[in-house]
Amino acid sequence: MSEHDAPTPYVPATVESKWQQRWAERGTNTAHLENPTRPFYALMMFPYPSAEGLHVGNLFAFTGSDISARFHRLMGHDVFQPLGFDAFGIHSENYALKIGAHPMELTPKNVANFTRQLGRAGFMVDWNQKVDTSRPDYYKWTQWVFLQLHKQGLAYKKAAAVNWCPSCKTVLANEQVEDGQCERCGTTVEQRFLEQWFFKISEYAPRLLANLDWLDWSAITKQAQRNWIGKSEGAQLTFALAGHDERVTVFTTRADTIYGATYLVLAPEHPLVATLTRDTQRDAVRAYQEATKKQDLISRKSTKDKTGVFTGAYAVNPATGQQIPVWIADYVLMEYGTGAIMAVPGHDERDFEFAQRFTLPIVRVVAGPDDQADTPLGDAAYTDDDHGRLVNSGAFDGLPVQDARRAVTAWLAEQGHATPVTNYRLHDWCISRQRYWGPPIPIIYCDDCGAVPVPEDQLPVELPFIADFKPDDSGISPLARHEEWYRVPCPTCGRPARRETDVSDTFLDSAWYFLRYPSATRDDVPFDRERTTTWLPVNSYIGGNEHAVLHLLYSRFITMVMKDGGHIDFEEPFTRFRAHGMIIREGAKMSKSKGNVINPDVYMEEWGADAFRMYLMFLGPYEEGGDFRDQGISGVRRFLDRLWASVRDASGEGTPDVEVRRKLHRTIKKVGEDTANLGYNTAIAAMMEYLNAVRRGERTPHRDEVRPLVQLAAPFAPHLAEDCWEALGHSTSVFDGGWPTYDPALLVDDEVDLVVQVNGKVRGKLRVPAAIGQAEALALARADEAVAKFVTGEPKKVVFVPKRLLNLVV
Repeated sequence: MSEHDAPTPYVPATVESKWQQRWAERGTNTAHLENPTRPFYALMMFPYPSAEGLHVGNLFAFTGSDISARFHRLMGHDVFQPLGFDAFGIHSENYALKIGAHPMELTPKNVANFTRQLGRAGFMVDWNQKVDTSRPDYYKWTQWVFLQLHKQGLAYKKAAAVNWCPSCKTVLANEQVEDGQCERCGTTVEQRFLEQWFFKISEYAPRLLANLDWLDWSAITKQAQRNWIGKSEGAQLTFALAGHDERVTVFTTRADTIYGATYLVLAPEHPLVATLTRDTQRDAVRAYQEATKKQDLISRKSTKDKTGVFTGAYAVNPATGQQIPVWIADYVLMEYGTGAIMAVPGHDERDFEFAQRFTLPIVRVVAGPDDQADTPLGDAAYTDDDHGRLVNSGAFDGLPVQDARRAVTAWLAEQGHATPVTNYRLHDWCISRQRYWGPPIPIIYCDDCGAVPVPEDQLPVELPFIADFKPDDSGISPLARHEEWYRVPCPTCGRPARRETDVSDTFLDSAWYFLRYPSATRDDVPFDRERTTTWLPVNSYIGGNEHAVLHLLYSRFITMVMKDGGHIDFEEPFTRFRAHGMIIREGAKMSKSKGNVINPDVYMEEWGADAFRMYLMFLGPYEEGGDFRDQGISGVRRFLDRLWASVRDASGEGTPDVEVRRKLHRTIKKVGEDTANLGYNTAIAAMMEYLNAVRRGERTPHRDEVRPLVQLAAPFAPHLAEDCWEALGHSTSVFDGGWPTYDPALLVDDEVDLVVQVNGKVRGKLRVPAAIGQAEALALARADEAVAKFVTGEPKKVVFVPKRLLNLVV
């Protein structure tokens, strides 16, 4: 460039449009799915395409994943990073109902808008392998997955108590109820007893729990799954019922407290309630059962006010031989354990509150080391398992709790009253939804043949276009109103039959999508075996920790089922999972109600996608998130402007500055390590610090000083990096240029700054050789004017810390 030429300005819109077009023309982001040398499957959780469009939280999550994918490509991997859309579900359907549109027409528009926004952000996505869960070519295979579970005996239908949202008019999973309200619409949730399809995920609880020990996942995510699976070692105890042949079975982890069991409590839905209830109590029991149905399951678990009704029946405590009353209460659920508990009010808070409320006996059977058996209970009983001992427990008095658990269980087992068991909190997955916008469950009901699976060669069972898709309060899907679709011949006998009208939970769509991506263009198989073996399991999965239980647990379950069915050869879908943090704005979580939602289009238009990407990553640690403040983006943009100018100002003459060269190699090491560990904010800070060193004193940078910085910045600001790489004389993509290497020898300084103190106060700083000894350092310090005026005579003491500190005590 001559002295009369004006420097080329950095115009993000021009640069980004240019390189997005180039990437498309050259197939830069297209993965080589066949015969990769070093396959690396980088996956981001796919978005639900809302009508509002991409929000900044999506962009924050996806940018972090994209940086990781681009970094691994620069490190020499063949990276496959696909993206698609979780397009089925109640969110889309409710919005369509709200605005008077049809989800089958609205969803493609939303997907198109999301695709435009994602393209604008410059993600390294292989769009050839896109999936859309609402398209027949995808949900055909979702239905196939259902049939595999059915074939393996893992899908079944039963009547069960479920959460029902009277506004959304559908069943909700327990995780979709918050404080007794529907998480989607805020309506108070009720309980209904409906026929539902379930998957036997509970059978996989031991494997799901055990594998968490070796998975490379965020610790908080693994703990959330451990808590949800909820392993409990205990025993099933049986209680005889006075005057009845039936017995009540309870599960307990504390068989040692059997002597303190003063009453039983059954769930209002327990099948024995009708049998054992006395006529004098029947009206009260029925009224209580009806009242319980109006509560959701989550509220029943957390309710503070204890309520219940005495059935009039008595059970026999197998340890004491005493008759104890049998109650029903809403804090006991059929979905947990056996639907019945032995109440030990001396050592359980809920039982204690219930006993106080209804004046039931309270017996203490565990005491502390210094307590007496008759010590008053007060409001809290002693339950220290490590130091407690049994009291009021017959022959077991004085036995430490840990020993008593085994001894009491063994004794009861000898008497035929106990069976040692392991229980799990995890219960079977209810997948039925009484809505329209979802994949129809592929089952046909025949009066002669029963529930018949749709033959695989007849998939997909296409979702018909129904103008009136609004759900009603009947608990029956709108699909039942479409007679032409609903009435079909039985696949087995040919007689008139009916389709299942429930659709499957949208979490089933997302429980296997990662398997589909490499084979998204295949219409003859759900996933090509060779490609699946090559690319899976996923090497790096990044997503929100709000999916720590539902999506991730379901995905693990489906993967195990596919392995057991012989379809794949691995049982864990994601080798590495990292949960990203959350973006807030000015201290508050973003929401439309607060009016603080950010439209990324506006910021990308004003500042450029690269600046916006990098700013989001600079807000704070990626795995924690940060606070979005408009003024912060300008600093990031200045860094990109300076990098752009530095590349164009750089000279190829002479040699790089020695100190800048050392700084470069330290920067390469730090940015590489931080980026690999998702420490994006500190990686950006290191690059900024290095560029300051390059341009210190407005010196002309050497090309060898800026070329590696372009490579380091490429995952963060891909468009600008490509243009700078081209300006440096390269004809191929910067992402094919590799990651710069550092020389370990250059990480060690020849010189260091030595702080000089006199009587503990800093009086100067000397630039000295790194290997300098105490005597030489002392001589240089005393020769320094700033230090010398505080030192008279010989120091009484000298403290020397090599490379760091010299302290003179005078």
